[in-house]
Amino acid sequence: MTPDPLLAWRAEFPILARCTYLISSSLGAMPRGVYDKLREYADAWATLGVRAWAAGWWELKGAVGDRIAPLLGAPAGSVLVHENASLASSILFSALDFSDPRRDKVVITDQDFPSDVYTLRAMLPPGMTIHTVRSRDGITLDPDELLDAIDERTRLVSVSHVLFRSAYILPAADLVARAHRVGAQVLLNGYHSVGIIPVDVTALGVDFYIGGTLKWLCGGPGGVFLYVRPDRLPALRPKITGWFAAKRPFAFDLEGFELRDDAYRLANGTPGIASLYAIQPGVDLIAQVGVDAIRQKSMRQTALLVALADRAGYAVQSPRDPAERAGTVTVRPPHAYEVSRELLARDIVVDYREGAGIRLAPHFYNSDDELRQTMDAIAGILADGAWQRHAQGRSFVT
Repeated sequence: MTPDPLLAWRAEFPILARCTYLISSSLGAMPRGVYDKLREYADAWATLGVRAWAAGWWELKGAVGDRIAPLLGAPAGSVLVHENASLASSILFSALDFSDPRRDKVVITDQDFPSDVYTLRAMLPPGMTIHTVRSRDGITLDPDELLDAIDERTRLVSVSHVLFRSAYILPAADLVARAHRVGAQVLLNGYHSVGIIPVDVTALGVDFYIGGTLKWLCGGPGGVFLYVRPDRLPALRPKITGWFAAKRPFAFDLEGFELRDDAYRLANGTPGIASLYAIQPGVDLIAQVGVDAIRQKSMRQTALLVALADRAGYAVQSPRDPAERAGTVTVRPPHAYEVSRELLARDIVVDYREGAGIRLAPHFYNSDDELRQTMDAIAGILADGAWQRHAQGRSFVT
């Protein structure tokens, strides 16, 4: 068997010594370096107090954004970190001009993460319509249907780069090209892409890209990155804003608010500084390991999972073409929810998504043996009836 060089990084993630961790599509394993970074934060607060703002805190949202930018092919200064995707999306939507009555349409899909759609519906002005492209199989989307939905009435296409249930990779380059051909703009959600598949927003020409650090970047909650194509930035005038977006924040001028010219024009109020520290070790590790190497291993391991599921006779709710599949394989054995609960009880950490099944999401730190043992465990749970211990009802599913 060929040695796996990426397993040399396992020691960086404490949880891997305690359990089989196969759910990086929900929350990546924490790097041990987070302990040191949070102590650095605490030491700065303890020793500098309010002076820590001038010593680096004030520009930390942008500085951390610059660390993330190379992982999505973005230039320095084009990525700003926010606290969550709903906030970042709301700020962006509030900054867009929806006043042209000839462009009253926004294109989404029924496979997008609900929070994205909730925010969009809440922020769109009266008169705008939402066109939803629907999946025929719950796994993929018909590329032609998606492209045909983008017409001269379209103002914005707001879709996921990778679908959260199935890990289907949308044809992003084709979507962006089609949208720009008819004068529309594109927002891609990259929560399930950056860190597990190569992404190059500059090559794509995409207008806006929002993703999170908590999954494949192993950065934990509280870190969402918003990329704006540099030439789009000057036209954005957000209605959701705050003093961090002001050119002269310490003037405390109630009447003379003027937006900054850089990515901070989409900032708002005072950020959560602790999470900006916690984000950094994971981002740095992914950069060191390299997304190309991660992608090659991911394609091999997800193919292994598909083969093992086929051998066991379980439905696979993810694309079979490796080029269309990101880092997750969703399998649906009998009693999938109950099986997922029993796996958790055995310290095999997975999650379940209604309408899909059990998501298995190995990252670069997982071994092939862990995948085989997990599939064997599913078979054992079904064979001995252990799943029945969890048949009393469904509640929390992560």
